[in-house]
Amino acid sequence: MARNPASISPTAHYTGYTWFAHGLSHPALVTPQGRLMHTALRPLHGLAAWTGAPTLEAFLLARHKLIDLLLDQAIAEGRVSQVIEVAAGLSPRGWRFKQKHGGRLRYIECDLPDMAARKRHLIEQAGLISQGHEVLPLNALADTGPLSLSNLAEGLDATQGTAIITEGLLNYFDTPTVQGMWARFAAVLQRFPNGLYLSDLHLGNINRGLGIQAFKALLSTFVKGQVFLHFNHEQEAETELRRAGFAMAKLHHPRHFAAQLHLSMQPGTDAVRVVEARTSRAE
Repeated sequence: MARNPASISPTAHYTGYTWFAHGLSHPALVTPQGRLMHTALRPLHGLAAWTGAPTLEAFLLARHKLIDLLLDQAIAEGRVSQVIEVAAGLSPRGWRFKQKHGGRLRYIECDLPDMAARKRHLIEQAGLISQGHEVLPLNALADTGPLSLSNLAEGLDATQGTAIITEGLLNYFDTPTVQGMWARFAAVLQRFPNGLYLSDLHLGNINRGLGIQAFKALLSTFVKGQVFLHFNHEQEAETELRRAGFAMAKLHHPRHFAAQLHLSMQPGTDAVRVVEARTSRAE
C-alpha cells in the first residue's frame, strides 16, 4: 500500500542540516529538529566510520552532488530551463541554482501544503527567494486536482525544456506507487520539447550488508514506516522507467563521478544510484 507522504517530513529536517553541515545550504534552512537529529546520530556515524560500516551522510552527499551535476549539465547545454523539485523539503537546491543561473532558470519547489508553507516562509524571511523561484503545494500521488503535478505543469512554458527532481522520496513508497509516480512524471514531461527526470534510487543487490540493514531500520524509525527497495539491478529499474514512458533511462554510479564531485568514496557512497531518464532521446 502507498504511504502517507506526510510521514516523510521528519527526514527533511535531518537532510536539511546535513547539507548545511557540508557547506551546501544556508542557515535559514536549518531547523532545531534537524540539528538535534544530526547531533543524536553523531556517535553512530563515528562508530560506523571507525568500523568501516556505511554512513548515512556518505550516500546523502553522493546523491545530492550527483543530481546537482546532472542538472547543471542539462541547464548549461540548453536542454532545461524549468525545474520542478518534488518533495523538496528543506533542500537548498532551488536557492543555489537560482543564484547560479538567475533569470535563465525557473525553479519550482514543491511539497505537501504544510511543508511548502514552512519552506516558503523560511526562504522569504531570509531573502533567499527571487523572481522565477517559487514554492508551491503539491501531492506527488495525485493524478488530477489542484495539488497534482499535471495541474502545476499547466502553468509552465510548453516550449521550454523541463526537469523533475525527486530526492529522498522513492524508498518510502512501495513499488506500485513508485511505478505510478514514474508514469505520472513521464506523462507530464512529454508535454515539453526536452523532459528530464533525476532521482536517487537504492537497489536490492547492493544494499544487503548488515550495516545497510541497520541503517534501514534506523531510517524506518525516523519515518515511522517501512523503507522499500524496489529493484534488484540497474537494468530492472531502467526497464521499468522506459515502461513508464521515458525514452531513455540510465542509473549512474557515484564512483564514476568521484573526481568531479570531490567524493572520498567513504563506505555508504556505493549504496545509492542516481536516475537520469529522458522523454526524448535527442542529446
